[in-house]
Amino acid sequence: SPFFLSSNNSTPKCAVRHRPPPPPPEENSPVEQVAMTVPPTDDPTLPVVTFRMWTLGAAACVLLSFLNQFFWYRREPLSITAISAQIAVVPLGHLMAAALTRRVFFEGRRWEFCLNPGRFNVKEHVLITIFANSGAANPYSIHIVSAVKIFYKQRLTFWVALGVVLTTQILGFGWAGLFRRYLVEPAAMWWPQNLVQVSLFRALHEKEVRAKGGVTRNQFFLIAFLCSFTYYVFPGYLFPKLTSISWLCWIFSSSVLVHQLGSGLHGLGVGAIGLDWSSISSYLGSPLASPWFATANIAVGYFVCVYVIAPTMYWLNVYEAKTFPIFSDDLFTSNGQKYNISAIIDSNFHIDLDAYDREGRLYLSTFFAMTYAFSFACLTATIVHVLLFHGRDLWMLSKSAFKEKKMDIHTKLMQNYNQVPEWWFLCILMINIAGTLLICHFQNDQLQLPWWGVLLACALAFVFTLPVGVIAATTNQTPGLNVITEYIIGYLYPGYPVANMCFKVYGYISMKQALIFLQDLKLGHYMKIPPRAMFMAQVVGTLISSLVHLGTAWWLMDTVPNICDRSVLPSGSPWTCPGDHVFYDASVIWGLIGPERIFGDLGYYSAINWSFLLGAVAPVLVWLAHKAFPNQQWIRLITVPVLLVSIINMPPATTVNYNSWIIIGFLSGYVAYRYYRDWWSRHNYVLSGALDAGLAFMGVLLYLCLDMAHVSLEWWGSVSDGCPLATCPTAKGIVVKGCPIF
Repeated sequence: SPFFLSSNNSTPKCAVRHRPPPPPPEENSPVEQVAMTVPPTDDPTLPVVTFRMWTLGAAACVLLSFLNQFFWYRREPLSITAISAQIAVVPLGHLMAAALTRRVFFEGRRWEFCLNPGRFNVKEHVLITIFANSGAANPYSIHIVSAVKIFYKQRLTFWVALGVVLTTQILGFGWAGLFRRYLVEPAAMWWPQNLVQVSLFRALHEKEVRAKGGVTRNQFFLIAFLCSFTYYVFPGYLFPKLTSISWLCWIFSSSVLVHQLGSGLHGLGVGAIGLDWSSISSYLGSPLASPWFATANIAVGYFVCVYVIAPTMYWLNVYEAKTFPIFSDDLFTSNGQKYNISAIIDSNFHIDLDAYDREGRLYLSTFFAMTYAFSFACLTATIVHVLLFHGRDLWMLSKSAFKEKKMDIHTKLMQNYNQVPEWWFLCILMINIAGTLLICHFQNDQLQLPWWGVLLACALAFVFTLPVGVIAATTNQTPGLNVITEYIIGYLYPGYPVANMCFKVYGYISMKQALIFLQDLKLGHYMKIPPRAMFMAQVVGTLISSLVHLGTAWWLMDTVPNICDRSVLPSGSPWTCPGDHVFYDASVIWGLIGPERIFGDLGYYSAINWSFLLGAVAPVLVWLAHKAFPNQQWIRLITVPVLLVSIINMPPATTVNYNSWIIIGFLSGYVAYRYYRDWWSRHNYVLSGALDAGLAFMGVLLYLCLDMAHVSLEWWGSVSDGCPLATCPTAKGIVVKGCPIF
């Protein structure tokens, strides 16, 4: 049937259903946080896969896919999460329940269905959110398309690009299916992040009476949405300088030092702040959704890195730091000029070593090199930290998950539904791997990745999905593997940048995508969504999301003149593509030139490899301090991986992004949560979703009505930041256009 209206797959009727009695209260999850948050009940008569679910779910998936990809190429790439859709569809769902006919079509036949099975319920809402979540995250493989077409200016056809995007996303679905019995069904695998979603679902579906002089959640969402929608016309068009208010540069307009210190976009951002929600939430997500403890850890790591380590390295001229900008994601020659990458690529899209020797060694800004050092350290620090501080708990949880397989009440309730057969996932996985091998073989001139690279990437994803999934499901920490994948293929197959990018996508991103699918499966597990309905929503959502993301990216690359080309874009243009610049730089460093000539024996930055050791040692020191002073509880709160991961987004993230994010995170996670708890519990997440949604709709409207018509304003407030000297070198004798010579 096209619409399975009840969650137990019974004959659909547009009629009142009676909730079964709840289970005994002693039956609950052994995990305390889950027992406190997730109700140990189920109503299997609630309709799930309905006309409303299809309509709102597909619309939310398309809209989030379009908006997230649209904003990805902009200087402040707003990321609109599924929480926005989760909140926004509530009034629409109730409207459809009130307005649609309740007539039963084809009554008494196999294809019987109705458009309106009654009240809009929480199970429909969960499935719509799962659908929307498919469009909430940008497919990482779109970076390959941008890098090849825009930066390398090489040929990549739409159908090859679509094949890469689809196989990457669906490969993760195959891994998720293989490991769901270990990472979804056991009570010990509890996925802490899902409890926020469960809390929000319960809040949105509880009957709410407007307090005297107050507003309901839906009314608050509408008011905040309209305010955000209206306000964004200022930073988005009339007054872009609001994105980064670097007031120190305005006072000392001719000082290189002050511009380096005060610039929020190209410097250390002392005193810089952004009054633009897109600059606040673009890289680190919404600060309103971050708990204060996490915000504080990131703030400490950020301040130590940016205001202690970075200036010390720069003014001590480590790695010839003064020859380059203090903060930049560009690649340079030894005399501070932009590196001409196209000059070292031969006609086969491979490195020309003779040309590389003529052009000279490639250099990074010291801040950029430091972020790689932190990435190396974070990888080993995460592993050692989890083993030391969570090793015993993790072992017990793993034994519970893999050996005892103790079922909690939620798993017992889910046994009432038809499960998804294992062979469905195996078929998807095998067909997907075969398709990937065929694409990489027959389109090797475009993708460069050999067959053994595909199999090695799949092997890495297979090996790491389970252990990383256990860590993510129990400790809420997810170690990143992108550095490892880049390192491996960079040494095994140097000189081929697209091969490096494809290997990273298939080896790392497919695993990351699998974890997203597994987390959604656990959310459906908590909310008692029939597994086959979940399977259908995830597969269809992934297909729709891939098509819309790629279509939007292709459209923007064809319609925005000189997109991502900072050298020719007009001043103040938002289409600077900071994330794609960093991805392109990584493909040059790890793929085209190779790690051996950058971080290896032939490289200038080989000492950075010591970061792997330092990252492993740092958690040991914290652990020893905790054992030596067990009464000092604050020591245990030092989380080395979180401190190290704090600046990994920089670049493309800038100091103004962090400054504004930390301030709002403090006001929300500490001040509002501690002193205005009732307001925070009712409105915090609603406000976050409304700010995202209002900004997104106004941003698209401004582009369609003004940007595409080339209508612009030119005045003092049109130029973001206002710190032109922040990118100047300070080494003696270095000549850069627009900069003083020291």
